[in-house]
Amino acid sequence: MAEEKLSFEQAFTFNLLSTKKFTFQQDPNISRLLMKWSMLGRITTQAFNFDQFFQPYRSNDFAWNFFQDPCVKNNLKAVDSSGTWSLLGRDITHVNVEVVPCTKVSVDIFDPIYSNGILHPSGHMVKCYHEIYPDFDELRMLLLEEDSDNYHIISPSDRQEFLFRLFKHMVLGGELCQYEDVIDPYTETAKMTYKDLVSVQKDPGTKEISVVTTILKVSAHDHGGLCYPSANENEQTFAYLCIDPFKRHVYVLYHSFGIGDFSGNYLPSI
Repeated sequence: MAEEKLSFEQAFTFNLLSTKKFTFQQDPNISRLLMKWSMLGRITTQAFNFDQFFQPYRSNDFAWNFFQDPCVKNNLKAVDSSGTWSLLGRDITHVNVEVVPCTKVSVDIFDPIYSNGILHPSGHMVKCYHEIYPDFDELRMLLLEEDSDNYHIISPSDRQEFLFRLFKHMVLGGELCQYEDVIDPYTETAKMTYKDLVSVQKDPGTKEISVVTTILKVSAHDHGGLCYPSANENEQTFAYLCIDPFKRHVYVLYHSFGIGDFSGNYLPSI
C-alpha cells in the first residue's frame, strides 16, 4: 500500500510544447487590439505537457512542481524589471496558488452588461464622470467601482469566473491603454482567448457540455521575495496555469503591466 501511495503522489515533470499554436496569438486583428491596449509585447502564452494524472486536489503540488521543474526554469518567459523578456531560471522558494472558477460554456455571463444602461443601443459605451480618470465610461465603472450603481449586476461568483477575468483584463489593458468605444472587441478577444485555453467535454448520456480545465492563478517567490509574474504587484500583472487533465497539457497565460510594444512585434524574443 505504501508503494502504491508513493507512486500515486509522484512529482509532476514537464516538457515544453514549442510548436503549440494559439489562435488568438496568430490573429492579426487581436494583435492590433493588444497593441492598442498596450498589452502587445507584454503578454504571451506557453504550452507544456506533464507526465502524471492530475486531479484538482493536487493543485498546490502541481504548481510547486511546475516552478521547480528544470524544463520550466529554462523556458518559462517573464518580463524583468528593465522591461525585457527573460527566462525564469531561478530557485523558487514559495508559490501562491488561487484556484479560479472556470465553468462557463457560453458568453451569457456578459448579458447583464447589455441591458442596464452601460451601453447605448449601438453598442457604444455610455460615458460618465470620474474624479480621477478622464473620459471614463460605465463599463469601467462597473468593473472597478464597488459603490457604482451597476456593480451588483454581475454576481460575486461570476466576477470570479475565468471568462469574466479575461474580459476585465482586456478592458483595463496596459499602461498606455487606448480604450474602445464599443464593447465587441473586448468580448470577442476574451472569448477567443478562453476557447484557446479551456477544454470542454460532452456527457454522452445527458449531452451536456462541461469544462474540464482547472485554472490556477499563480505567483512565485525566490530568496529575494516576489519574482513571478513580476516583483511588482498589479492587478494587470498575472499568470494563469490552465490545466487539461486529459491531454496532460498546461497552458501559461502571462501578462506584465507596463508600456506595450507599438512596433507590431507580438512574440517575446529571448
